[in-house]
Amino acid sequence: MRSIFTALLAGLLFGSGLVISGMTNPENILAFLDVTGNWNPALALVMASAIVVTLPAFTWVRRRQHNLVGDPVTLSNRRPLDKDLIFGAIIFGVGWGLSGLCPAPSLIAGLGGNAHILVFVLTMTIGLWLSTRFKNS
Repeated sequence: MRSIFTALLAGLLFGSGLVISGMTNPENILAFLDVTGNWNPALALVMASAIVVTLPAFTWVRRRQHNLVGDPVTLSNRRPLDKDLIFGAIIFGVGWGLSGLCPAPSLIAGLGGNAHILVFVLTMTIGLWLSTRFKNS
C-alpha cells in the first residue's frame, strides 16, 4: 500500500510541476519548437530542472538498489535500437510537434474539458490499444 501511495504522490508532484510550469498548454510547447519565430525557452528550463533533480536521485537509487519505500529497483540494461523504438520515437515526435501535446500533459490538460485535447487523448488511447493488439497478434 505504501508503494501505491508513493506512486500517487510522485504522479501528483509531476502533474503539479507540469501545470505550474505551463507545460500542459500546447502553445508553450509549440513556441519552444518554433525556433525561427516567437521562440519560448520555457521547456528547455523545465527539462534542465528535471535533470538537476533526477540525476542525483537516480545515482542514489542505483547505489542503494531500493526505492524510498524499500522496494527493490531493477534498472533496465541498454538494448540496441530496434524498429519499434525508432518508429515509436518518430510517431511521438511528429505528434508532439504537430499538436504541442504528449501523453502526461494531455491527460492533465484534458481535465479542463477542451474538445481538441479530449480528441487527442481519445485518439492517443485508441493508438495505444491498437499498437498492443498488433504487437500481441
